[in-house]
Amino acid sequence: MDRLGQVVIDLEKAGADYIHFDIEDGSFVPVMTLGTKLIQDLRRYTRLPFDVHLMMVNPEWILPDIIKSGANHVSVHYEACPYPRRVLQQIASLGAKAGIAFNPATPVPDLTYLLPYLSFVVVLTTEPEASDCPFLPEILDKVRLGKQAQGLEGIEWVVDGGVSSENLSQVVAAGADTVVIGRAVFKDGKISENMAALRAVLD
Repeated sequence: MDRLGQVVIDLEKAGADYIHFDIEDGSFVPVMTLGTKLIQDLRRYTRLPFDVHLMMVNPEWILPDIIKSGANHVSVHYEACPYPRRVLQQIASLGAKAGIAFNPATPVPDLTYLLPYLSFVVVLTTEPEASDCPFLPEILDKVRLGKQAQGLEGIEWVVDGGVSSENLSQVVAAGADTVVIGRAVFKDGKISENMAALRAVLD
């Protein structure tokens, strides 16, 4: 845990705005990773917001533990929630910002019915949990259209999946407010250098 804690410290020093976690159930996606205890154990290493992406079916049962453990932002999948408005309301009532996530193949519907509980939308730009899947630039149209949608002013649009210094400018140009970056940050174990290279693209 101390080594993971040091990674969190290094990310904060390198200029990260959030610490992002994927929690998977082995059903909605084919692997199972992380859990509430890890979030709780790492919370003491940083004051950065913890952003938790739940890639699981019927996530309602875990929400109280996730938020109690230190999650500040929690997103659930549209495809996994029969009643997404009710789930977002639960997240908001527990004191976290509530988000809805979409796999690449899923069209984004009219989201105004999710208000006033919806704070952010996560658009996946790779197939989830397939390491060899390419970045899909055409999916950025969801962000472009979402940013123009009436009634959703003030909603944060997040792009997650396969983002690197090679395509980051496309993501920002599409209107993304926040970008989740994993492999490109940890490449060769050079967190500080990789973060600097990504920031240089934005500059």
